[in-house]
Amino acid sequence: MSGLPLISRRRLLTAMALSPLLWQMNTAHAAAIDPNRIVALEWLPVELLLALGIVPYGVADTINYRLWVSEPPLPDSVIDVGLRTEPNLELLTEMKPSFMVWSAGYGPSPEMLARIAPGRGFNFSDGKQPLAMARKSLTEMADLLNLQRAAETHLAQYEDFIRSMKPRFVKRGARPLLLTTLIDPRHMLVFGPNSLFQEILDDYGIPNAWQGETNFWGSTAVSIDRLAAYKDVDVLCFDHDNSKDMDA
Repeated sequence: MSGLPLISRRRLLTAMALSPLLWQMNTAHAAAIDPNRIVALEWLPVELLLALGIVPYGVADTINYRLWVSEPPLPDSVIDVGLRTEPNLELLTEMKPSFMVWSAGYGPSPEMLARIAPGRGFNFSDGKQPLAMARKSLTEMADLLNLQRAAETHLAQYEDFIRSMKPRFVKRGARPLLLTTLIDPRHMLVFGPNSLFQEILDDYGIPNAWQGETNFWGSTAVSIDRLAAYKDVDVLCFDHDNSKDMDA
């Protein structure tokens, strides 16, 4: 990788610890929500809660959150409530959460979850600008929980970080960057123009090397052989405790 300033995945993801969610506002009020007993059934709302300084009472699939998301870090005190697609409903009932958050269209139906506790589903993105939507989501969540100052502080820290990194990229030029992560020894996940990373690349004037197909999440799985065609690009590969596979 030539000409690419050193920046760790941990710092990059810390800077972008804004989940791409869109809060669907309903009749819930902050006064009715105990912030110490909020359960997140998908990883996207987990990041928003942590960005506002709220440690979730429970989170689905904590092991893979720590492997694939990593930042913001999840405290050991958080209770694992099962799979994101099939959380442990019996455990959730016993936990008596004050509120539950999830991604719309993912996991159990809202009607089923409503029997356990009030909650709200969130949309990931409009498929175009997930980071812009994340800003809006963070602000709306802060309004819901009366944590406006925490949101303002978080957004200000984000802007400061992005601004402070810009000088490191000035001399880099317009060499395209390929953003990837290893799925298995033969497949990679690549991130395209509608991913969370794109607006960061735009801020730094870095072309995204991947202009091919992507899914709603802004990524797609491809064979490693397909990426062999990318010669004159830099590559940033995010690891998730799979350094042995990457070295191979």
